[in-house]
Amino acid sequence: MIRALRSRGPRLERHALTVEQLGALSVPVSDDGIVVGHDQDRTPAVLGLFRPEPYEISFVGGAYLVQVIALRAAAIGARVAIESGRPHLWTAMAQQAGGGQPCVTVHPVGRLSPQGPSAASPVLVVRDCGARPPRNRLSATPWQTTLTLLPFLDPASAGRLADADLVGLQRVSPPEAEAAARELDLPVRDADALPSLADELTLWCTRRARRYVLLTPTQVESTFLGPPRRLD
Repeated sequence: MIRALRSRGPRLERHALTVEQLGALSVPVSDDGIVVGHDQDRTPAVLGLFRPEPYEISFVGGAYLVQVIALRAAAIGARVAIESGRPHLWTAMAQQAGGGQPCVTVHPVGRLSPQGPSAASPVLVVRDCGARPPRNRLSATPWQTTLTLLPFLDPASAGRLADADLVGLQRVSPPEAEAAARELDLPVRDADALPSLADELTLWCTRRARRYVLLTPTQVESTFLGPPRRLD
């Protein structure tokens, strides 16, 4: 749980609920994550980004959703460091995200220095280094999450999916879907669905669960980034 990200707010009068009223209570955003969309039941999907241990995410898809995640991480007080060979995709977003504060920074591939994450200042590292990214030079560190963006799934690097704590899959080709299904032990229906996913849809997978999530950008995000898209 991330308790240090948010300062204590003003003291308010306490409210009590009866047992019968609890079913109507909905808190879609908690202190330990960001909303990345909703599922088919319209239930918010909360991604818990920061933990007291290193956390690895592999994402096969376009930069758009990763940019939304970066913006939302910065909005809850995290620092975001982007290692990319495509600075033109990230520079404008980084300038807009901080409101004048350097909370999102962009670095050339191989030039990202240690970020010094802590419970009070967690860090999201985004690696946008192609389908075969070089070895990460940063050590795995508590309160630091590494999100590796893969524009497509190269068969030579498909094995990295099984090593990640969380995997996100957008629309991919049938051969890529077969490789992902093999590495993640996905059922046939998911392998068949992946080549036809809408631009807004992502299949999120852990070692124990799978969930299709539909992204709905905010008005501000749409102004900065445009409509959701799979291709960059």
